[in-house]
Amino acid sequence: MNDTALSVKVQAKLDAHEEHHRITSPHVGLSLFLRHLPPKRPLNRAVIYAHGGTFPSALSIAHRFDGRSWRDELCDSGFEVWGLDFHGFGGSDPYPEMADSAEGCAPLGRVADASRQLEAAVRFVCARHGTQRISVIAHSWGSMVAGHLAGRCPELIDRLVLFGPITWRCEAKERVRLPAWRLISLKDQWQRFTECVPSNAAPVLLPRHFDQWGEAYLSTDRYARGRSPPAVKVPSGAFQDIFDAWAGGLAYDPARVRAPTAIIRGEWDAYCTDADARWLFDALAASTKCDIKVSHGTHLMHLEAMRHALYRESISFLSADCDPPATMKDRVFATGEHR
Repeated sequence: MNDTALSVKVQAKLDAHEEHHRITSPHVGLSLFLRHLPPKRPLNRAVIYAHGGTFPSALSIAHRFDGRSWRDELCDSGFEVWGLDFHGFGGSDPYPEMADSAEGCAPLGRVADASRQLEAAVRFVCARHGTQRISVIAHSWGSMVAGHLAGRCPELIDRLVLFGPITWRCEAKERVRLPAWRLISLKDQWQRFTECVPSNAAPVLLPRHFDQWGEAYLSTDRYARGRSPPAVKVPSGAFQDIFDAWAGGLAYDPARVRAPTAIIRGEWDAYCTDADARWLFDALAASTKCDIKVSHGTHLMHLEAMRHALYRESISFLSADCDPPATMKDRVFATGEHR
């Protein structure tokens, strides 16, 4: 079986009004894929989503559970919503090295590289809407990418929502060294959804929802179902960046991030604990910042029962006509009900 093809991937539209765009990548000869859903009543506000390290925009901000997605909620609030797929994910071209053996090559898709991809996408969206800056919602590893860009190009960023952000930790252990790419199975993903939920708590994800999501996940890689077990190939750079951050080597400097920033995390998020959020809050240079903790949520809360609380909090922060008052700074609370 040859899974080395680098031909342009044709992406199915997830909504009749969805627009697809291909833009020139910072990598010569490669292109990046963007999906855009316009609002019914535009308010001249745009936001772009930077995904985490295992699945693209179609399976995160644009994925509909029971007919509704995070993107739908943002559109209903007047936002032009864009989703970027980084190289090696979704509709964007894979790195050519992903056709080779994973061994003997450094991890692909590191933060500094992805930051240049996000910059290209943000500049495209700004030009498209005739604006100088837009907001960014970033999840997990994507928070490091967004933070890196916000530090390099502050003029492009209006507001930041860092959902389940990865932060600096100083753990006394040898750094992990990963190959160029790795395979992630449905079993791996299911474990990520369930491993941090207390044993006495109700499930955060319904099996029927995961089954639907899982089929779409495998469809992001045309060769996934031919592997044993079925698995999706992704760049390893995101995992390397996370392991390095937890070993004292965060890939960006929060002290350079001055855009208003909301940290949003789940009560059971082992990737962003209370200590992690406290460190990031203190390290950010932004004068307007808040820390929001949602009950009964994990690192993948955007796909879980408490996703609606995440939607509400992110939209509230992005929609504010002025910077939140000082009393909102460093606010931590549980919101919503488990469904």
